[in-house]
Amino acid sequence: MTTVPVSADAPADLPLAVGLPVTKGHGTQNDFVLVDDRDGLLDLTAPLVRELADRRAGLGGDGVIRLVASRLLPEGSAVLAEDPSATWFMDYRNADGSVAEMCGNGVRVFAAFAQRLGLWDADDELVLGTRAGVRRVRRVPVPAGLDDDVWYAVDMGRWSVPGGDEAVQAGFDAQVHVPGLDDVRPALSLDVGNPHTVLALAGPDELAAADLTRAPEVRPVPPHGTNVELVVPLAEDHAADGTLVGHVAMRVHERGVGETRSCGTGACAAAMAVRTWAGAGAPDVWLVDVPGGTVRVTALPDGHVELAGPAVLVATATVDLTAVAGSAGR
Repeated sequence: MTTVPVSADAPADLPLAVGLPVTKGHGTQNDFVLVDDRDGLLDLTAPLVRELADRRAGLGGDGVIRLVASRLLPEGSAVLAEDPSATWFMDYRNADGSVAEMCGNGVRVFAAFAQRLGLWDADDELVLGTRAGVRRVRRVPVPAGLDDDVWYAVDMGRWSVPGGDEAVQAGFDAQVHVPGLDDVRPALSLDVGNPHTVLALAGPDELAAADLTRAPEVRPVPPHGTNVELVVPLAEDHAADGTLVGHVAMRVHERGVGETRSCGTGACAAAMAVRTWAGAGAPDVWLVDVPGGTVRVTALPDGHVELAGPAVLVATATVDLTAVAGSAGR
């Protein structure tokens, strides 16, 4: 049986081996179960992840995020070699139990979680480890016109087009069939610490017609799977400070999950794909509308990309592991 630490506010009548304190949070409705395992006592197995993420027999979520000391994970050694201040590691798992490199919305929710736990002073920069490398988070003002309480900005690292100049010149390097759409569409592969395939649609009607209850078929088949983003360019406008800002709408099918209300790395991939297609003079700043809200993506001068958006912690609970395991087995 899994052994976990029990926090001070966990019910006293739950045995140590059964009660798992958790927090539920979301970033533009991309939702997660978060676990404080800073001492590395939890065996976060794929079955346990599936049980926690199950929307009927568990708490429900697009993934599970474990906060753990970087020094306790093999992947954390590389992170600490890159930056010794990356004390905490975001151990992220997809809802199906598979290990994932990164989650842009998850990083912001991780930051809010670390702040609540007293592990991060939001007046400073949070440096954390992920399987895609070191990530840096800071609090930023909420853009005018949005109702969110707080925004966090994350340097997501370098983005790239794996197909190189040939793919950039052609505008695509993959073919995608999306259920609900008639034709096979050309698409562009991008890497934002994890793999993405982005295809442009003609307008909002096509975006609504796409059936993402089934995984899009991508050719060539990506060796490690891919997230597929459907994007519709909307407009360009100038912000109050004169910055040219692009605007797109997006839906996403995430590998190991299905359609989600938002995907942070997917928003970065979608914005950078549209920017690539637009060519010289395209905006560096993009607002990306997803079903769960709006995020902002900025192409940084050093080849990195920044993602900014909200993070909300909505509940704390103690999971009876015996109950979720029993439900999963029925």
